[in-house]
Amino acid sequence: MKTIRYLLLALAFFWSALTFAQQKIPVIISTDIGGDDPDDHQSLIHFLLYADRFEILGIISSPPGKGRLSDIEEVLKAYESDFPTLKATGLDYPEPRQLRKVSSQGETEIQSTEKPEQLSAGAEFMAKQILDFGQPVYVLIWGSITDLAQAIHFYPEIKSLILVYSIGSWNTQQDPKSRDYLWNEHPDFWWIENNTTFRGMYMGGIQEEPWGNISFVENSVKDFGAMGKLFFEKKPDIKMGDTPSVLYLLNGNPENPEGESWGGSFSKNPDRLNYWTDREDLEFIENDRPGARTVNKYRLDYLMDWKKRMRVLK
Repeated sequence: MKTIRYLLLALAFFWSALTFAQQKIPVIISTDIGGDDPDDHQSLIHFLLYADRFEILGIISSPPGKGRLSDIEEVLKAYESDFPTLKATGLDYPEPRQLRKVSSQGETEIQSTEKPEQLSAGAEFMAKQILDFGQPVYVLIWGSITDLAQAIHFYPEIKSLILVYSIGSWNTQQDPKSRDYLWNEHPDFWWIENNTTFRGMYMGGIQEEPWGNISFVENSVKDFGAMGKLFFEKKPDIKMGDTPSVLYLLNGNPENPEGESWGGSFSKNPDRLNYWTDREDLEFIENDRPGARTVNKYRLDYLMDWKKRMRVLK
């Protein structure tokens, strides 16, 4: 019976993959996982459930706070436990050892000078992975933008190869100098700066059971595999403020920030060639957060899709 269930789930994923037919998307993640907010554990677990959709070039531990590479490894240990089940679906999930190989410790302190003066191991790894890949790479920033600032400062040639989606807000407040350095000195790279749109991940949208922030985790995450267990242990409800950066790549046209996507729709700055940020239109504001409704309008869709992924681990 278990074999039949795997076959049925694999078939369902196959048709889902046809719906969103595309090559694997190259990605590097910079995360403050293990810092002051447990939502990065949630976002990394969610991301790894979709790891078959990505060419994962790097997972970098970045500031602020006490988060370290060991926090990434904690999630990878849960992924390794669930890997045989995920692999049995027939989807091309990366081997746990490969993910460990591309995980790196980045900067542990925020930028204290107007320009970066040092290059962390993680920032250097990020830059070299991008250059070696030689094609555009999406860089998802879940913590401070410190390591990206260092990478661009010491390897400015990566700018033509990066597509940056950063979660700002609190992260920017933790290291304003790295963000200001990029804004003032490098206005030419492709950048979505999401300061409030990400709040739609857990604010507004359909919140009735079983789709609420608490009820969804209780019914569709907590008891599903090692990753579901770890997710619940870290935080028993949906926060996942960084996950819209992943949703943006899962559904929609990521080359068009102004278009519709699960991860938000953004406004272009008329004074910058390649910069987009939160939409100020009144119809897209949720709880005074501009752009949040461009995410939560798709809440049922991305939760249903995530639920299908979690079911494999039961």
